[in-house]
Amino acid sequence: MVQFLDLPLELLPLIVQHFVRPSHFAALCLVNKYFYTFAISLLYERAFIYAWHKEGKAKVVKLFKTLSECSHLAQHLPNVSISKNGCAPFVHWTLQTVKPLDFFYAQIARRRNYVLLTRSGVAVIRDFPKALQSSDYDNVLSICLQGIQNCVNLRSCTWTRDGSLTTEILEALLHCSHLEELEINGRYEGHYDPITLLGFTHLRRLSLIMPSARVIEMLPAWISVTGASLRHLSLICKSSTLVHDGVLESLAPHLVNLEHLYLVNCQKVTDRGLYTILSGTTHGLFSLGMEGLSPEFDMARFSQDCVRSGALSHLGSITLTVNVQSSPTWEKDVLALLASAPLERFHISTVGGHVGPALSESFCTSIVNAHGHRLRRFSVHRIRMSMLSIDDICRRCVELEQLFIVVEQNSLDSLGSCLAQARKLCAVHVNRPLDLGSEDIPVMARERILSIVKQCGPNLKQFGYNTRVLQVERVVKYEEDGSLGIDVRLGAYENPEIPEQFLVVRT
Repeated sequence: MVQFLDLPLELLPLIVQHFVRPSHFAALCLVNKYFYTFAISLLYERAFIYAWHKEGKAKVVKLFKTLSECSHLAQHLPNVSISKNGCAPFVHWTLQTVKPLDFFYAQIARRRNYVLLTRSGVAVIRDFPKALQSSDYDNVLSICLQGIQNCVNLRSCTWTRDGSLTTEILEALLHCSHLEELEINGRYEGHYDPITLLGFTHLRRLSLIMPSARVIEMLPAWISVTGASLRHLSLICKSSTLVHDGVLESLAPHLVNLEHLYLVNCQKVTDRGLYTILSGTTHGLFSLGMEGLSPEFDMARFSQDCVRSGALSHLGSITLTVNVQSSPTWEKDVLALLASAPLERFHISTVGGHVGPALSESFCTSIVNAHGHRLRRFSVHRIRMSMLSIDDICRRCVELEQLFIVVEQNSLDSLGSCLAQARKLCAVHVNRPLDLGSEDIPVMARERILSIVKQCGPNLKQFGYNTRVLQVERVVKYEEDGSLGIDVRLGAYENPEIPEQFLVVRT
């Protein structure tokens, strides 16, 4: 009988890329040198340490110690992210390949060449041991700095926990010559010198969270030295008035190669400042986020300017927020804005955390009429939807892969038949509208979820309801007549990554 080890080694990379748990990769590394060759890079692409993990702080120190002492392992890390989530005192560290499914790691073993396709890997490290005595903290920081410098292939760094980013850490990152993506907390006071940021001159992606006045003041100078390579810019504020039209106008001359722009809660930005950037780009934007901008933002004028200039003729993704102060013609203006865009991803939500009025059926129908044949994601948060709209989206969006919706509790029984029409659907997440002042979020019974999932197409892999995410499993079984069938089951969410539906909207 043929044994597993008799399989050609060329098949091994194709097999191991389907694993998700770090513990599985660690076990693969111990099988033999061939398994080690193919699994070690995947192990270090997907290292996750969360605040709720046992001995999380100790694990963070051990990881940094490994990176500082084993430079050959640190070279596998293409991306590092350290950020804060909510109010909990922890660090979030993400390691991610630059081109998911397109990054090739070549390894010569004996007389043969093996090529491994790696996935988008994410390492999340939380519970950074910050509250230590001075000597212990200095030791941990020293290990951390050396570990960062050993990550010679580091391409992306996210470090957003308030008060944790220092000048020393930024200077260590400057030694990473391949660094292309940087996401940091812009509230620098007492922690780092903003002048150090001017040393990052070859960025392709830059994201600033809650930037202070001095960081905003030096942003034009920073963009002037890295703007030629910059393709992605995000400015995420918390109802800040520091980012306004004047700031965007000063950045525009240096952002001619920009392809992705996200502005969140920049409450002094109007259509004038945003259009200044859009009109100056060479090829136009591929994705645009407009969340919580100025009440004075004139969507009608913005739409007219963009249509006239063709500024959004390449737009594939848009994120919008709507509120009660929006113009009565807002929906009409948005439809005109997107009329010529090759849209594939549509996201809409309300401003803040409140559930807004229902998304009109006519608006949904018009979006599907114009873009349904291309749409891969339809994402609605904090806005009620009618089952007629959901049915129309699932029936006519033939390429639909991800659907995030808000559905009333009493409408769930008819959801399965709607979802069954979207045969390419991979992920669904259903939120129940939570009325202001109410904390009543009933948990949908597992049997009820399963009955919905069983009506869906064969590509569905993930189903979420409110804060719960389940993994859809399909197991081959023998039928009574001896034929083979598929048994659909619900399992625990195994992937250590936080599901994307919890990341797409910032509150």
